Amino acid sequence: MPRPVPPPAATLLPGAADSPVLLHVPHSARGIPADVRAGIVLDDAAFARELDHITDGHTDRIAAEAARRAARTPWRFVNRLSRLVVDPERFPDEREEMLAVGMGAVYTRTTHREVLRAADTDPEPLIARYFRPYAQAMADAVADRLAATGRAVVIDVHSYPTAPLPYELHGTGPRPPVCLGTDAFHTPPALLSAAREAFAGCGETGLDSPFSGTYVPLAYYGRDPRVSALMVEIRRDTYMKEPGGPPTPGLAGLAAALADLVDALPH
Repeated sequence: MPRPVPPPAATLLPGAADSPVLLHVPHSARGIPADVRAGIVLDDAAFARELDHITDGHTDRIAAEAARRAARTPWRFVNRLSRLVVDPERFPDEREEMLAVGMGAVYTRTTHREVLRAADTDPEPLIARYFRPYAQAMADAVADRLAATGRAVVIDVHSYPTAPLPYELHGTGPRPPVCLGTDAFHTPPALLSAAREAFAGCGETGLDSPFSGTYVPLAYYGRDPRVSALMVEIRRDTYMKEPGGPPTPGLAGLAAALADLVDALPH
């Protein structure tokens, strides 16, 4: 089948033809189109601070280094726009619990619960322009892996701050160096076990705290067991200077652990 074509806001980086693994990197970018920036009420200094807090800094680099190290190169789907444009991992409707803090698919509040966009902002133009094409492209990428290998394994690569931010709904629980987010339908025990073993050398590995769940395109969510998924949430102090600073030497070890996870998965 033809290779899926991502929207301009994302890049699909090919891996091995027989690899079912798709590293998904949705929150690493800071880019924002000028017309979208115009709808954000923060001044430039406050906007830069918000990007520092909300961006999963250098997770694209972790995924790239893991892909380079892996014996069989995984595919990578990388968002090239900030999640302040749209957050491709939110539900675009009332199913999204983060609507309670103004952070659905289109954010109206910041990480510190301050105003980001006017309360009467219509999210639909941004959802139509960015969210739906992104979702379709990810679904196409998964379909491509299913057609090529008979299954797809989505590894969602994220990071989170050492100290909880005010927007977090579940920020009072453990904050281990590596948090593994799971889904009852899409995260089989073998995948979770492989992740725990791969990241064992990176410190404590926790489960679904402070963030839970994982990303599966809605076309497959809760429907197709051939699509498995796991979220890898890395605490930022283990690999970068917070809140928005450069990477530290810890990045290499985390990338190696992610590569070990990719290699541990059956092909």
